[in-house]
Amino acid sequence: MQAIEIRPNIYWVGAIDWSMRSFHGYQTGRGTTYNAYLILDEKITLIDTVKEGFAPELLARIKSVIDPAKIDYIISSHVEPDHSGAIPFMMEHCPKAKVITSLPNGEKGLKAHYGDLPYQGVKAGNSLSIGQRTLQFVPTPMLHWPDSMVTYCPEEKILFSNDAFGEHLASSQRYDDEVDKSILFFECQKYYANILMLYGRQAQTALKALAGLDISLIATGHGIIWRSYIPEIMACYQKWSTNENEERTVIVFDSMWHSTEKMARAIAEGFAQKNIPVSFYDLKENHLSDIVTDILTAKYLAVGSPTINNQMLPTIAGFLCYLKGLAPKDKKALAFGSYGWGGQSIGQIEEELKNMGCEIILDKIRLLNVPTEEQLQAITTQIASSL
Repeated sequence: MQAIEIRPNIYWVGAIDWSMRSFHGYQTGRGTTYNAYLILDEKITLIDTVKEGFAPELLARIKSVIDPAKIDYIISSHVEPDHSGAIPFMMEHCPKAKVITSLPNGEKGLKAHYGDLPYQGVKAGNSLSIGQRTLQFVPTPMLHWPDSMVTYCPEEKILFSNDAFGEHLASSQRYDDEVDKSILFFECQKYYANILMLYGRQAQTALKALAGLDISLIATGHGIIWRSYIPEIMACYQKWSTNENEERTVIVFDSMWHSTEKMARAIAEGFAQKNIPVSFYDLKENHLSDIVTDILTAKYLAVGSPTINNQMLPTIAGFLCYLKGLAPKDKKALAFGSYGWGGQSIGQIEEELKNMGCEIILDKIRLLNVPTEEQLQAITTQIASSL
């Protein structure tokens, strides 16, 4: 386990979690990394740690460069245990280290997790001289916890960004231009959609706070380090956080005996006739975290379910609960579904879409029993004529 030098005397010393496949209900098919960074200066500084079970990997990488006992500061950018979990372990090996954390929430959160340690709290505008370098602290509250902050080193033009601009992507390569660009930006969008979508206003505040910084490297808390595509990822965050939607449709449904599925296909045809691209998701075959990634930038959303026991299918209910928590903005939506007698599911879906702030563009599309070809054609025509 070797440290990787990213600047003279600045090292990546994190851990790679090749096997992680779920994070808070979000499917992480490509694993992740827990990134930590070691700065060798007059005061030796470790920026962030790793998830608890990966502490030996962190320690081994540090030992490949220095004796951990020489570390003076451990900066905790974020209390969440995938970043802070190895702090108690590291304190056993760094007896003189102080833990730098945000005030008041960082110190409060770390104490709740790990008890009393030698904390040193920092606020907006505070900086720390570590010798030839200065570390400046910028709070980014609710991106995505109240304690979150980033650290900027002006002498090196490095932004240590923690969760901002990161992605769940396990890789033996450390830089953005060393991995497949399409995969990288997909995983970044998926990360933003499933973790940060709710916090668009806070993301905007953070982007404004960072706008005046000269950044040549973004050292993230998860995934790769940005050096070649910094303008592109900044532009993506600007787009995502301002709810800039594309002329696209996402259709999400579950079906028992294919009747609701046939309706979904008729709806897709209606959008296609107006040259509006369609993404088509059967919840039996697609994970909700992938669907939400697509919804982030889509203008239209259609959600369908048959009725079972006077309710929508549990898969659709779970999906809507997950999506509502992420608070999508500026979506135009409709509800649809087939039914045998009650037909309550379609109204329930429409109500949930309204409750999450969607604009309903068509009244509930409901069909009794198996739809006929004439009924399906009527749906297609109705969709196309309403756009």
